[in-house]
Amino acid sequence: MQKICVIGGSRYFGKLLVQRLQAAGPQVTVVNRGSTRPPAGVEHLVVDRNDEAALTAALGTRTFDVVVDQVCYTPVQAAIAARAFTGRTRRYVMTSTIEVYDPATAALAPLPADTLVPEESVDAAAWRVATDLPWHDEAYLQAHYAEGKRQAEAVLTRTPGFAFASVRSAHVLGGGAQEFTGRLAHYVERIARGEEITVHAQARPTVFIHYEELADLLLWAATATDFTGPLNACSDGLLDVRDLSAAVAARTGRRPLYRTVADGESASPFSFDRHYAMSNARARHLGFAFSRTADWLPGAVAEALTASAAPTR
Repeated sequence: MQKICVIGGSRYFGKLLVQRLQAAGPQVTVVNRGSTRPPAGVEHLVVDRNDEAALTAALGTRTFDVVVDQVCYTPVQAAIAARAFTGRTRRYVMTSTIEVYDPATAALAPLPADTLVPEESVDAAAWRVATDLPWHDEAYLQAHYAEGKRQAEAVLTRTPGFAFASVRSAHVLGGGAQEFTGRLAHYVERIARGEEITVHAQARPTVFIHYEELADLLLWAATATDFTGPLNACSDGLLDVRDLSAAVAARTGRRPLYRTVADGESASPFSFDRHYAMSNARARHLGFAFSRTADWLPGAVAEALTASAAPTR
């Protein structure tokens, strides 16, 4: 029986991953701060991952076949994890993000126009790490989310104590009220009320993934494959902000109203004035079969509509 540790796993696709791991048969341990209990039968270690001494003490003599880290946002957290889990696991999988490719947050080598971005566009092994930046400050971390993920990948890539893989997730949708970022709800609520959606004049397309599909991919990464390095995770098909609005309009029966802003100005979620949509070719080559965004998006919109109509307490 495999032994798998999930760091985080208290909400959204992380919670679903824990459920699916348990159903698949591995012995599962969840490490988090205790805000949400895992399902019955899952071992629960309540500890702050940022406290290295407490984390090491909580782990005790436990060892794992795989660790899946859902909540690693900084190189400091990655360095603590590297020290705590070296000698305890043979494989470490970190959930990363499409934002590592955002050209607005890092000087990256340019690609031909509209090229789907491959994993090698951000080489974590060569990325500079600066652990002395104020990563503990929530405002700084929020403003430097993409860089925190890049540097966290870099630290774990250079850790010799285990095989490391990062799953760079596209924008995650689906699940109605479970989708805690509120980005799809933004469109559902504004279009239903006849309010404006703010878009760039030449909004660029991006990629998405359903939360259930991401949980499936993380399950596969933990139990069914030994790939190392980065892996892009996105459903098939590009959508821009107007495509997304049209999918919402089809469910609400209301026509979207748009207000155009210049490049560089703030706009509604998923309106991008720059291109960094990912390629999922590597994952496909390794054997993971992705769905089409166009097939699951109407259901995700319907769930968001139901959630927005639900009475609040």
